[in-house]
Amino acid sequence: MHDTRGCRKTAGLLRKAELPLEVVILLIAALALVITGILLFPVSTGALAYYEDGLFGLLLVMFSLQMIALGKTPFGDLRRSRVPLVIGVVIAALGIVAVFIPDALGEVPRVAVFVCFCPGGVSLLLQMLLGREKLRSWARYGGVFRHLIASTAAVYSLSILTGVLVLLPGAMTTAATAGVVLAYGASVVYLALVLRTVYLRYPAADQAPGDAPLPVDRALLLVMALFMVILGLTLVPVSLGKLPFSGSAQLGLLMVIIAVQMVAAGSTPIGPFTRSWPMVVLGLVFAALGVVSCIVPDVLVPLLTVLVGVLNILGGAVGLWRALAPVLRMSAAERAAQPAIVRRLFAAQTTMNALTVLFGASMLVSGLLPGLVLGVVLAANGCVLLYLVHILGRLERLQAESDPATDGAGGQ
Repeated sequence: MHDTRGCRKTAGLLRKAELPLEVVILLIAALALVITGILLFPVSTGALAYYEDGLFGLLLVMFSLQMIALGKTPFGDLRRSRVPLVIGVVIAALGIVAVFIPDALGEVPRVAVFVCFCPGGVSLLLQMLLGREKLRSWARYGGVFRHLIASTAAVYSLSILTGVLVLLPGAMTTAATAGVVLAYGASVVYLALVLRTVYLRYPAADQAPGDAPLPVDRALLLVMALFMVILGLTLVPVSLGKLPFSGSAQLGLLMVIIAVQMVAAGSTPIGPFTRSWPMVVLGLVFAALGVVSCIVPDVLVPLLTVLVGVLNILGGAVGLWRALAPVLRMSAAERAAQPAIVRRLFAAQTTMNALTVLFGASMLVSGLLPGLVLGVVLAANGCVLLYLVHILGRLERLQAESDPATDGAGGQ
């Protein structure tokens, strides 16, 4: 009997975790806020260094993920529109540059985070209080929706206060600021758990009218492609001594993006896995390491350099095998009969995986590639990823056109 219960418990742990993308993004953003709040205490005593642009850039990338993958802006939803996609890409690029190049954008990252937190929080709070389908409806439903009222009110209110502290960093003592940020992070965790409960009990609540700009997998690929392109282009002037560069924050942001892929889709650098609870926990550990590396310069660089290098080599090698194995089993006639778009997909995947192996090797072997060459390799990898996003979109449209079951389905 004891063994049976143990097997059931193990099976439960390995079962797919029900975590909508919105909940995933909120949990990782909350993790960033909580870690920041904790680190601000030793920072205030001078025991730790603090890279402010790394934090601001990370937060902007998290906001951009909501826009690109969910169609949600800091001021509310923009469904059935490409506007959040465009805005999200711009904000992601802004955040990535802020992470990579200290002080390159001056006060722009601070002001952008302030706008997302403060005016955005005011807008969302007013929409909740005045909207017909929010506060009054939630109060009428009762139950878990009362928790939704409390959690959203707390998140929006603390978002406004945090935005003020971002714009006016001297308005409170560092210890008081740390307390506010910790409370904000805790309220975001509360909201994420409440939303998960709502979406599990009422699945239709997770299907708001309209479509997000991109499906989850392509949205995450797009952000990774932007990361690679901007990193590659940045490394060229950095290698020439023309720009400063934060290698620690760059590794940290990469770890956070990988963590989002793991927790949201079970996609790891070495291939897809069931998005089980152990996978979620591992993803959150990766995210925590990334957040610390973004905020505190250099402390985790040796560990993350080896980890990122090994993951890229293994992931690229596995990806190459998965792409090449089916093709090698085909005859020449079968390969020639493949549709052109399938051949282009194969070429993109093969090139991307080969460049990924090269990037991983350059992380482990210092000086393997000169800075200029590494920059070109990374930019090329990012461009191939963008091309892959384009091809996957075309394949999806072709499949929808050829499947009679999708006729008239619209955006469903």
